[in-house]
Amino acid sequence: MTRRKSKNYFSLPFNPRLKQYAKELRKAGNLAEVLFWQQVHKGKFMGYDFDRQKIIGNYIVDFYCSNCQVIVEIDGSSHDNKQEYDAKRDAYFISLGLEVIHITARDVLDNLGDTMRWLRAHSAFQPEE
Repeated sequence: MTRRKSKNYFSLPFNPRLKQYAKELRKAGNLAEVLFWQQVHKGKFMGYDFDRQKIIGNYIVDFYCSNCQVIVEIDGSSHDNKQEYDAKRDAYFISLGLEVIHITARDVLDNLGDTMRWLRAHSAFQPEE
């Protein structure tokens, strides 16, 4: 199993005031996030290490893979009419050298197998040569 890239993990900005809220989000979890988590936790996805509801700066991301410096966001109805906010948020993550991948909650719920195959083939998860 691939180990966590601690340097990538601990070098990210972190707002400790968000810890309790992130914990509550993990506990509450929506169905699409829970189903996705079942596919990626404990190295199940290509041996990579994922965190759920990871605090990065003043934001909480759905999933973060420190091995590849990738954020995976499961976009459900909470993202409706928030394109400007999401673009600003994504730009912040990109400025930190992170890649952001958005997956719709509907794709996770209706096409989980295809969604995971698509993600496995995504350039962000290909080993560097």
